[in-house]
Order: sequence, then structure tokens, then C-alpha cells
Amino acid sequence: MQTEGSFGRTIQLFLVDGKPTGLRKATIHGWTGLLFVSGASAFGDLTAREEVDRTGIYILSGPDPEKAGATRTYIGSGNSVAERIKQSAIKRDFWETAITITTSDDDLSKGHAEYLEARLIEQAAQAGRVTLDNGTQPDTSRRRLPEADVANMEQFLSNLRIILPVIGLDMLKPQPRAVTQTAKPVDERTAGEVQFEIRHKSGVKATAVEEDGEFVVLEGSEALTETGYVQQSYGSLKEKLISDGTLIADGNQNSDSRNLGRSIVHQPPLLSSWIATATDAWSGKSKDRSRPTMTGNKLKLAPRPERAS
Repeated sequence: MQTEGSFGRTIQLFLVDGKPTGLRKATIHGWTGLLFVSGASAFGDLTAREEVDRTGIYILSGPDPEKAGATRTYIGSGNSVAERIKQSAIKRDFWETAITITTSDDDLSKGHAEYLEARLIEQAAQAGRVTLDNGTQPDTSRRRLPEADVANMEQFLSNLRIILPVIGLDMLKPQPRAVTQTAKPVDERTAGEVQFEIRHKSGVKATAVEEDGEFVVLEGSEALTETGYVQQSYGSLKEKLISDGTLIADGNQNSDSRNLGRSIVHQPPLLSSWIATATDAWSGKSKDRSRPTMTGNKLKLAPRPERAS
């Protein structure tokens, strides 16, 4: 049953050249917003579209070359999105996906586009899911628009928050409460969520919850320091987590494992690559929802520090 303010939406994803990896067009029924998405191979087709040669905003996204497993994003705007995105793409090597945002009736002004650009940068920075390649964060208070226009642009943004994850970009999605509500105990901020546990024959254990479609590995979960696991694509990410203090030793000099110092959002294969030479099965915990006590031979996830107000 739908509640007030909650209702279904129809999103149309059109494969312009019939290929899932080619140029794609995304729209929401009843909304004038118009998105085109392409990789590098279809970038020329993207910028050649008449709908892209309009006032709007654009996004360049790809792997962060400085942070393993992270995403780097650049957000811009222009009177001709086609021209501006070409200029920005030439200056940046990291991007793999280009997204343009205009309207079907070409009714965005330069002021609208600059307001949307500033708000997207602001919200992406608050969500903390991507590394912004923008050198500065524009002040939205200086993007002065009539009150009615501000309301219209905020509605435009709400539709972008719906459609961007559908085309593979979660940069505006808030972090799960299991990650952000660090002032509360783990059991309190994960109340009501199904908790999962994975165990390895070495004694290493880990717990996680699934929240809003994301797998959150909880602090106190353990990971072996050396696994020799064949799936090495997560090796650099593990080293990053060790270097930034997310994975910490418990002080035992004979330790051969590490523990998570704070809860993090990751897919199950990441943890299994840490703790097993073959992936053990995650199992749901029903009656006993408490985390195992972690002792010796472990690296731990410690609580995330409180953000300064």
C-alpha cells in the first residue's frame, strides 16, 4: 500500500543505438528533464545530439585514480552543454561515464543551470559517496533566483535523485544510518535490520546489515591481514583501509588479522576476499543479534569520529 508522498514513477531508458553500452536516453514520465548517458566510445554521439546543445548541467564520472575503489566526479554547467562537456572531458583522464542533463523544451536559463550545478555539488559533498574533482564549491546563496524558480529547481533536483541511481550514479544518496549515526551504539542504529554473520575456520568473524539495498559491514568485523585470495581486485582497497585507519590492529604482535574500526558500505565479495581463501556463506542472525566479542589476532573497525559542527 502506498503512503502519502510515496508513489510509483515510470522511468524510460532508451538505447539509442540498440546497445546497452552505447548512448542511452533516460526520462521520467511527466517530467521535462532529459538525460543522455555515454561512455568514451559513444561520447561523439552524445555531443552531436541536438538536445545536448542546450543550457543545462553535466557530470563526468569514473574511478578515482588516487583512492582505490572510490569514484571521482566532476559537475559542470553551460549554455551549450555539448561544448562545455567536451572542454571538461579533454582536461580530465579519470572519467568513464558522461551524463548530460537538459530539458525537452529547452526552458533552463543560465541562472537555473548554475543553481542546479551548485546544489548538485553541495549535495554530493554532503553525501560523501564520490570524490569531487571541482576545485571550488559554489555558494548556492549567491545563485539568486525568484522564489518560484527556486522551488521549481528543487523539484528538478528531487527527480535527479530518483533517476541518477537508475543510470548507475549514487552520488546524491545519503549514507546508511549504520554508517552515519556514530553517536548511537551499533545495535541501536541497526535495530530492525536483518543482521548477517560470516565465519572463517581461522576464527575470524564479521557482521553486516543490509540497509536500503546496501551491504554495510559493521565495526568490530575482522579481516585476515594476508589471505592469498585469488580475487586480488580488492587488495588495493584493503591497503587503503589499513592506511587510513579504518582497519586497525588490536595490539597483539602475533596478530594475523585486522578489525574494522568503523562501519563501511561494501559488497559481500570485498569482505570474503579479506577473510577467506574460499568465500564462506553469510548467514542471517535471528534471536541472537549481538556482535561477537573480538579478541586477539584481529584487525578491527573502530567507531567513526564525530564530524565537527
